[in-house]
Amino acid sequence: MWKVTYAIDSLDPNPVVETFEEEYEAIDWLNDETKRRVDHIVEHSPYSVSEKDLAGLFEQEFSLSRIERI
Repeated sequence: MWKVTYAIDSLDPNPVVETFEEEYEAIDWLNDETKRRVDHIVEHSPYSVSEKDLAGLFEQEFSLSRIERI
């Protein structure tokens, strides 16, 4: 079993926790959720987002997540 913990921000007291049977399922879910969150940020940004900014957003989002074997 694999557990993914994904917070909204660094102070999130109630992060999303999902469990999966296989590691690839956890990784796929995390990648999809990260892309969804970054897409939302980009779509609602009043400014244009450069490739550098986009890379930073992905890095920031991935820093809010953790995958662990349980």
